[in-house]
Amino acid sequence: MAFLSSTRFWRAGGQSVLSGGWRILLALLFCGGLNLAAQTVATKEYQVKAVFLFNFSQFVTWPTNVFPEAQTPLTIGVLGEDPFGAYLDETVRGEKANGRPLVIQRYRNIKEAKNCQILFVSHSEKKHVEQILAGLKDKNILTVSDMEDFAMKGGIIRFMAAQNKIHFAINLQAAKNANLVISSKLLRLAEIVESGKD
Repeated sequence: MAFLSSTRFWRAGGQSVLSGGWRILLALLFCGGLNLAAQTVATKEYQVKAVFLFNFSQFVTWPTNVFPEAQTPLTIGVLGEDPFGAYLDETVRGEKANGRPLVIQRYRNIKEAKNCQILFVSHSEKKHVEQILAGLKDKNILTVSDMEDFAMKGGIIRFMAAQNKIHFAINLQAAKNANLVISSKLLRLAEIVESGKD
């Protein structure tokens, strides 16, 4: 966690020093001011996006039947080529979301990915994004990607880069269709978009 540990507000000695809403607000404020041009862009960009994925797990509520037991883990999946490397695993190691442990899974196809709660859809799946989203239509999965037209096609969260900073857009109707409740704290930081209007 070299990228964020230097800020000293994210982790200290391997322990979280902030919780809940403050963690995401500080992380997003920090990321909002991050000049990606000053970093090794590809690596640092996905380090920031890994932190966003972790924080999304704190500010989304899934239907209770998604988790059969109190300690059933919340799974963050990556579909297709993994742009995060080990950094996503490092970001969630030892962390919990609403008392649940977090685990990371990598998937080669959409059939494997139907039991996760957050799914990052990689650029390698761009030709199949419409089929992927159609295949998840009845699933309670928070779909996330940085593909340009992702939210327009029905994905829930799209990462965007503007002026060398990372922002995100949320398709609120897509979230409702997946029976997911997104915290107002997260919505206030997002651009709200509609299907067909990404």
